[in-house]
Amino acid sequence: MAGQYSNQDRSAQDSSRAPSYPEPSQATTVLVLGLLGMLVFPPLAPFAWAMGTQELRAVDAGRRSPENRQLARVGQVLGAVMSLLLILFVVLVFGLVLISI
Repeated sequence: MAGQYSNQDRSAQDSSRAPSYPEPSQATTVLVLGLLGMLVFPPLAPFAWAMGTQELRAVDAGRRSPENRQLARVGQVLGAVMSLLLILFVVLVFGLVLISI
C-alpha cells in the first residue's frame, strides 16, 4: 500500500509543509545598499539602515522568511555605521566652515 502515492502527490505534500510568507524578503537589497553605502556612495547608507530595520521587523512579525535574517542584519549594521560616520563628517565640515568665517 505504500506505493499508492505518485511522485506528484509526494511533491504536493512536501510543498504544503513549507511555510509561505506573504511578503518577499528584501535582505539582499539591504545588504547591497549597506555595502554600496560603505564603499561607494555614503548617502545610500541611511536607506540600508531604514530598510534593514523594516526587514527585521517584518521577519519578527512573521511576514517574511527568516532565512536571510543575517544578511538583513549585516546590511542594517553597515548602513547604521556609515550613516553615523556621514553625520559626523557633515558636522565636522560645517564646524570647520563656521570656524574659518
